[in-house]
Amino acid sequence: MSRKIVITSGKGGVGKTSVVANLGIRLATTGKRVCMVDADFGLNNLDLVTGLENLVVYDAIDCIEGRCRPTQALIRSKASKNAYILPSIHSLSKPDFPPEKLKELIEGLASSFDFVLIDCPAGVSAGFKTAVSVADEAILVTTPHLSSLRDADKVLACLRSIKTQSVRLVVNRVRGDLTVSGAMLSPEEIEKTLKCRLLGVIPEDDRIFLFSAGFLPPDSPSFKAFKILSSNLVSGKDKLYDYDGEYRGFFGSIRRGLKRTL
Repeated sequence: MSRKIVITSGKGGVGKTSVVANLGIRLATTGKRVCMVDADFGLNNLDLVTGLENLVVYDAIDCIEGRCRPTQALIRSKASKNAYILPSIHSLSKPDFPPEKLKELIEGLASSFDFVLIDCPAGVSAGFKTAVSVADEAILVTTPHLSSLRDADKVLACLRSIKTQSVRLVVNRVRGDLTVSGAMLSPEEIEKTLKCRLLGVIPEDDRIFLFSAGFLPPDSPSFKAFKILSSNLVSGKDKLYDYDGEYRGFFGSIRRGLKRTL
């Protein structure tokens, strides 16, 4: 049975689309068939993050409005033969269509994929509500910054009000040196604050910005974290990436000091 999962955030700039792309491709490398749908209409970036922007011919709106079949709009990832993206419209104006049209499109895709990951608009706009309405599960992406947490709490309240079956939390851009020193909230503290079960932790890692999704170096912290995240999503387990281990103890304090000076 296919799992339809909307991935959202309280505000833009928290790395939501990067989480969609890297999670989707990690799932695909385990043999799962994955479709990533860019439903962030007007602010589309999924094709850019995956390095597929030059291959876009049709988009989701072309499918919804009947100008092409979904199979014509899907683009296979360069990182995995099991991962596809359905890009969003390249336009400054947001499209207007009945919500049931998006649901019909997602249901059609779900019949051919194990996972359909829906990249949802940030916040609680009409676009957010449309995207959430077609999914069975939700992943809420936040960073440890207070402004991000405040907005995440609003989205979480909205998800609960519409009775989304399952809502899990991903804390992105975590710095272990700052959580150990107490300068940044830890993912566990955020889990308690938001009262939302943690699915995964992604550390701050410059390589996310340097490499297209699916091509992170296997020895990088972010690669390891996304591998654990995808495993948790499949298995239902709660294993977390060890984001602060290298900053604990005597030698950890030295590393923290060195990081502050860099």
